[in-house]
Amino acid sequence: MDSPVSKSDASKEKFVGSPRPSSTTTADSKAMRGCGLSNLTWVGVDKVELRQRLMMPEYLRLAMRDCIKRKDSTAIPDHLLLPGGAVADMAPHAPMVVFINPKSGGRHGPVLKERLQLLMSEEQVFDLTEVKPHEFVQYGLACLETVAAKGDECAKECRARLRIMVAGGDGTVGWVLGCLGELNKEGKLPIPPVGVIPLGTGNDLSRSFGWGGSFPFAWRSAIKRTLHRASMGPVARLDSWKILVSMPSGEVVDPPYSLKPAEDNELDQGLDAGIDAPPLAKSYEGVFYNYLSIGMDAQVAYGFHHLRNTKPYLAQGPISNKIIYSGFGCTQGWFCTPCVNDPGLRGLRNIMKIHIKKANCADWEEIAVPKNVRSIVALNLHSYGSGSHPWGNLKPDYLEKRGFVEAHCDDGLIEIFGFKQGWHASFVMAELISAIHIAQAAAVRFELRGGDWRDAFLQMDGEPWKQPMSTEYSTFVEIKKVPFQSLMINNE
Repeated sequence: MDSPVSKSDASKEKFVGSPRPSSTTTADSKAMRGCGLSNLTWVGVDKVELRQRLMMPEYLRLAMRDCIKRKDSTAIPDHLLLPGGAVADMAPHAPMVVFINPKSGGRHGPVLKERLQLLMSEEQVFDLTEVKPHEFVQYGLACLETVAAKGDECAKECRARLRIMVAGGDGTVGWVLGCLGELNKEGKLPIPPVGVIPLGTGNDLSRSFGWGGSFPFAWRSAIKRTLHRASMGPVARLDSWKILVSMPSGEVVDPPYSLKPAEDNELDQGLDAGIDAPPLAKSYEGVFYNYLSIGMDAQVAYGFHHLRNTKPYLAQGPISNKIIYSGFGCTQGWFCTPCVNDPGLRGLRNIMKIHIKKANCADWEEIAVPKNVRSIVALNLHSYGSGSHPWGNLKPDYLEKRGFVEAHCDDGLIEIFGFKQGWHASFVMAELISAIHIAQAAAVRFELRGGDWRDAFLQMDGEPWKQPMSTEYSTFVEIKKVPFQSLMINNE
């Protein structure tokens, strides 16, 4: 039987770079690839020129610093304001700020922070343990807007041209994107585009926009090129997806930081939950950019995160993280389900129903949960699980047969697929086979009901949690596209 994956596409490299001069050292070439720079010609970046390109005038840097520190966007000392306002020509070509998560993969943050402060300025580099993204948006960006409103053309241009780099993993990038998304709701445009310095374990957002999959060992020269490329890279669009978890009010859940209590239960009324809906429900909501998964893979991630939080000395870098992660997969039955387990516990179809809305369709329809599937993923990006493409590069005739279209991260659709168990997932991740294609949808509702299962495990962009399930009433997990798109700096 013909494979739905095109063999010619499957054999292609994900990132193909042009040949480099023979004088390029092995360490430097690895650094370039790690920072997503393998497609650039080996050209030196002048440190002074880069600084002039990125650094805002001192009076604006200090004004932003004071506003953030005082948590007041109007707390600008008079001596920092230029009489009559500065002219637009004083604004740098690409003013930039960088957020660093010092806890992300390998703990490279503190060293990188010092290097970035030398290349840019101390006031434009933010440690996320000290300044949160929403504080920068609420007080830092607002400070530029306040100064611009006083007639300062330089502040106006800095606000309009601003770009942001995030040094961290996918969760950190999503955190920053979520805070910037609030600007859309308030009508405060333009939204600054975001680039990535990959410090996480998977770095799928970074891979998807050409910034590479790992933090290089020889990074000092590569980081200059990264900032230079970020200052002029084209801007791409990224769909974001809102998740609403509605559950019986008596259940207790410890959600990840990306899920917040929702004031109202906003489940789509076009699909009647009927008698399965609890009379009293509490809800959580959040936004994801890459994926939501339910099942065994989320259970393994939950165990790994619990260990990392209780024994942080074990999390020394991406390699050690992946070894520990694999160990959890083996011990929790992802690769081999113990024979003593009740067969009813082995597949998600025993606890789950799936309803979807297709593109340009207002009606919900129920779709079958495939037999023996132990993990289901709703994926927005091509990259998943450290650079794999589980949806696959599908042949046109297969797409037509299934009613699918070619997947893109800005097409308003999300791909839903399943894994049977660890061995199946391993072959999929190696791109030897495709995952089990379930649906392509503009909206999704998962309905979870207990029974022999006491808990389900979910994860959203790498942040897992344990979801309690009731035997009397259903828990609903609904996914809908956010009306606005996020902006990413593309390095491909």
